[in-house]
Amino acid sequence: MAKHNAPRRGSLAFWPRKRAKFQLPRVLAWASSPTPCILGFAGYKAGQTSVVIVDDTMRPTKGQEIVLNCTIVEAPPIVIYGIRAYRDGMVVCDEFTPDEKVILKLRQKLTSAKKIDENSADEIFVLAFVEPAKTGIGKKHIERLQIAVGGNTAKAKLDYARTLLGKELSASEVFKPGEYCDAVAITRGKGWQGSVKRFGIAKQRRKATGRVRHLGNLGPWHPGYVTYTIPQAGQMGYHKRTDYNKRLLKIGKPDDVNKKSGFKNYGVLKNDYVLFEGTLPGPVKRLVRFRKAIRKGEQKPKPPNVVQIVK
Repeated sequence: MAKHNAPRRGSLAFWPRKRAKFQLPRVLAWASSPTPCILGFAGYKAGQTSVVIVDDTMRPTKGQEIVLNCTIVEAPPIVIYGIRAYRDGMVVCDEFTPDEKVILKLRQKLTSAKKIDENSADEIFVLAFVEPAKTGIGKKHIERLQIAVGGNTAKAKLDYARTLLGKELSASEVFKPGEYCDAVAITRGKGWQGSVKRFGIAKQRRKATGRVRHLGNLGPWHPGYVTYTIPQAGQMGYHKRTDYNKRLLKIGKPDDVNKKSGFKNYGVLKNDYVLFEGTLPGPVKRLVRFRKAIRKGEQKPKPPNVVQIVK
């Protein structure tokens, strides 16, 4: 009899497969940068389109015009309202902007009259928020973010962060065309799904206990319980996921991509847009966070030659 070998169904790299606690994803790892800069940004996924671009890779179509699938993200400016200092993973101190107009948008009292001492910190983050009310998605409340600051020393990071306090930052001040980014978002939720759709297990034959879309074996007799590695029905989607090395094609004004009817289920763009090659996690209107790529290898960012954006 032939021996059948197959890998297990369903990756254990993503475990547990349960709903994300918050719709705003957390970013726990950041790239390093020798020069002081902001290492991340955020925007709202608007939809997908196609672009005509001159191929600058080492493929056989190099130098020719090709069509790529891409994702459009609306990126309203983020507002920097504070600085947070860390030492050994613990919060040392917060420093806030004196601009009362910015503080009023937080709808929260911020009581911290201290100044951060660069000798007591090893990591510096900026506290920022995005205003979805500036877009057309119908969301009102601000979404607060914590973004890492690049630099060689804590003093250089702190001095740079203080120059941004109370100011608005646009996507073009953080990223450049051709750069590689990591996209972090909560994926589209699909609810409770069976094991065939959730893990991709094989369907049963016609005479298998009168059912087809079910698991044939729940494991051995001993140990006397069902282990967590068995692919069973459960929650599918609405998980935090990170897509690595998404190439940024273009940053521009909304008139370049807006349609008369707007984007499906999103509407008309009112702010700058960011164009990414390929797909991004999450449905439209969902916040997607971006950071400078941490696994880019030896890729050198080259500004792409975008010939046309298909509307």
